[in-house]
Amino acid sequence: MSKQTINRRQFVGTAALAAAGLAGARENSAQAQPKPGIKVGLYSITFLGVWYQGKALTLEQMIRKAREYGYDGIEIDGKRPHGNPNDWPTKRCKQLRSMADGEGIEIYAVAGNNDFSSPICEHREAQIVCMRELIRMASDFGAPAVRVFFAWPGVTKHPQLASYTVARNIWDHTHSLTTTAEDWSRCRDALAECARYAADYGVTLALQNHAPIVTSYKDVLRMIQQVNAPQLRACLDLPLLSDKSPEGIRAATSDLGRFQALSHFGGEYERNADGSVGDDKTREPFVNFVRGLRQAGYTGYMGYELCHPLPVVDGQTVGLEFAEKNAQLAAEFLRSVLKSA
Repeated sequence: MSKQTINRRQFVGTAALAAAGLAGARENSAQAQPKPGIKVGLYSITFLGVWYQGKALTLEQMIRKAREYGYDGIEIDGKRPHGNPNDWPTKRCKQLRSMADGEGIEIYAVAGNNDFSSPICEHREAQIVCMRELIRMASDFGAPAVRVFFAWPGVTKHPQLASYTVARNIWDHTHSLTTTAEDWSRCRDALAECARYAADYGVTLALQNHAPIVTSYKDVLRMIQQVNAPQLRACLDLPLLSDKSPEGIRAATSDLGRFQALSHFGGEYERNADGSVGDDKTREPFVNFVRGLRQAGYTGYMGYELCHPLPVVDGQTVGLEFAEKNAQLAAEFLRSVLKSA
């Protein structure tokens, strides 16, 4: 028998091995591909060590937590100790991407913490440079989106309890010296510039309906229309809507749904006696929101964030275990919402 000739038994065995190899390749490929429909994400602000007392998790640790709790992917906050682009050259980004792939976890977004409204040109231009680097970093991670604000005042850290107060007081004072129209114009110009950088890297900017500057989701729609760049899309978050009635949610998802690129949800959760998580009053707006997004054709992420001052017990801010519990229960809650919707 020549080297090119095989008998029937050899053929069957070879075919079986090939089929097994193909099946394994398909299985691995399926694990690496995004799942269909709206997906459950975990935003790294939850484990950044800002709001609870204790150290931040590393991104590697957080990826493993996300897998353990049943999340599909993570969003990386764009500040230390997680996602400051100064700490993440391209090589290191790709190493984390490889590690996340091995755990079956997507890196679906990077979260910017920008303020494009500052009347101080040096401040605003520094924010634009940082955003350009975050866009580069997202591309290196393989993340399709970067969350952007109109104007984020910032946060100050304290060993016991982080605070918005100092940053917001500074922001309020600075903007008492400018007009709303001027603030809007500065944000528009900066977002248009950053949309050009996003185009260079094949990344989408997801503009969140978050105060200040924003008074309703309609401001996000108006800004997207004025910038008029395909790279600027929406990050409509249900908790930030002023009108959470069924009619209000339907209007928001109908108007912005076609632009939707990212979404978040928050809250603190407890398990009920029957094993479920959350109550009907909390669940109903989320069910309506998910239905509205699905009708608009959205199939991206809703990411959980624990991002607010947390309880103080016996004079001490709660610790890492509080964040872990809520991250686990939040994933269960959203999956039950997706099923109900």
